[in-house]
Amino acid sequence: MFGMSHETYLLLDAVVTVIGLIVLITKFKIHPFIALTIAAAFLGLTSGMPIGTIIKAFQDGFGGVLGFVGIILALGTMLGKMMAESGGADQIAQTLIRAFGKDKVQWAMMFAAFLVGIPLFFEIGFVLLIPLVFIVARRTGVSIIKIGIPLLAGLSAVHGLVPPHPGPLLAIGIFGADIGKTILYGLIVALPTAIIAGPIFGTFIAKHIPGHPNQELVDQLARETDGTELPSFGITLVTVLSPVFLMLLKTFADVTLPDGNFFRTWMDMIGHPISALLLALLLSLYTFGYKQGIGSSQILKWLDASLAPTAAIILIIGAGGGFKQMLVTSGVGDVIGHMAVSAQISPILLAWLVAAVIRIATGSATVATITGAGIVVPVVGMMPGVNRELLVLATGAGSLILSHVNDAGFWLVKQYFNMTVAETFKTWTAMETILSVVGLIFILLLSLVI
Repeated sequence: MFGMSHETYLLLDAVVTVIGLIVLITKFKIHPFIALTIAAAFLGLTSGMPIGTIIKAFQDGFGGVLGFVGIILALGTMLGKMMAESGGADQIAQTLIRAFGKDKVQWAMMFAAFLVGIPLFFEIGFVLLIPLVFIVARRTGVSIIKIGIPLLAGLSAVHGLVPPHPGPLLAIGIFGADIGKTILYGLIVALPTAIIAGPIFGTFIAKHIPGHPNQELVDQLARETDGTELPSFGITLVTVLSPVFLMLLKTFADVTLPDGNFFRTWMDMIGHPISALLLALLLSLYTFGYKQGIGSSQILKWLDASLAPTAAIILIIGAGGGFKQMLVTSGVGDVIGHMAVSAQISPILLAWLVAAVIRIATGSATVATITGAGIVVPVVGMMPGVNRELLVLATGAGSLILSHVNDAGFWLVKQYFNMTVAETFKTWTAMETILSVVGLIFILLLSLVI
C-alpha cells in the first residue's frame, strides 16, 4: 500500500496510532478510556481488519484483562481501605519510626511506605501517609523533603514493580508471567531501588530544597493518633503481607513438588492471586474490623466507598487490553517483534524503552504499561530464552520515568509539599527518574543470574 511493503505499512500505522493516542490524551484532554478505544478502532480499520474481527478483538482483549485484573483491583482496594480506616497503616509507620529513631527517620518512612504500599494504589497510599509526614516533620524538626521523598519512593517502587498493583498485574497477564516469581523478583529489585531513590537521594536533595509545608494543610492533616486504638503491628503486618506470602508459597510448591501432588494442588488454588487476596480481605474484616470494635454496617460503608475510585482505572485497563489485542490481531505486534529480533535489541531494554517513551508523552503509568507490554509481547515468542517476569518488571520500571506536568501525581506532590514547579522537578521528577533507571539496572543485573 502506498508503495510500501505490508510490514512497513503496519509499522507506520502503529506509530501513527500511538502518536494519535498521545495527542488525544495530552492535547485534547480526552479521557484515556475513550482515547484507547478510539485508537484501537482506528488501528483495526486502517490495518485492513474485517469490521467483525475488529469488534471481537477489542471485546476479547477488554474482557480477557478485566476477567482477572478487575477482580484483583476490587479485592486489593477493599483490603487497602480496611487497613487505612482501621489505622493499621498508621501503626506500621509509627512502629518503624520508633525503631529507627529521629536520626534515621527517613529510612523508617521509606520502609513504612514500602510495606503499606503493597496492597494500595499510589494515590491512596500517598493520601493515607502524608499526614504522618507532617506529624514526623513537626515532632522531629527534620526537613519535610528529607522525610517525604523516601515515602514517595517506597510507594512508587512497589506501585510500578510489585503485584498486586494493576500495572505489574496487567503486564503479567499480557506476557504470561508467573505471579509468584514476579513478586519475588519485584521485591528484590524494588527495595534497593527505593533505598537509592528514597533515603539516599532524599537526604541529598533536602540540603538544597528543605521544603516548607503549607501550614493550612499541616493544621488540617497532622492529627496525632492515640496508638492504643490502633491494630497491633504484628497483626497488621500479617494481614497486609498474607496475600504475598500465599502467592510466594504457591510458587515454591510449583517449583519443588511434582504435578498432582496434594499440597501443590491446594496451593495452586489458595495461592492464586484472587484466592490469596480474598482470604486476606476476609482476615482483615476481623483484624481491622470486628477485633477493633467496628460494626458490620460501618465495614460495609468502607467497602462500598472503596470501589468508587477504581471505576475509571478499571475502564482504562480494559480499554488498554482491547488496544493490546488489536496490536496482536492486526499483525503489528509480529512486525515489531521481528524487527526487535533482527536488530538484536534486548527485549528487557526494549520493554523499558517503549514504556518510558509512552509514560513521558502521556503522563500515565497505566497507559504506558498497557501499550508497552502490548507492543513488546510478540518478542516473547520469537526469543524463547526471554525471562517473562523480568519483562514485566522492565515495563513497570519504564512506566515510572520522568513524571512531569502531564502527570496528576506531579501536581499532587507539588501542592502537598508546597513547592514551586522547578522544585517539584528537582525532587519528585528526579526521584521518579532515578527509580526507573536504577530499577532497569538491577533488572539487567538480575537477568545475568536467573
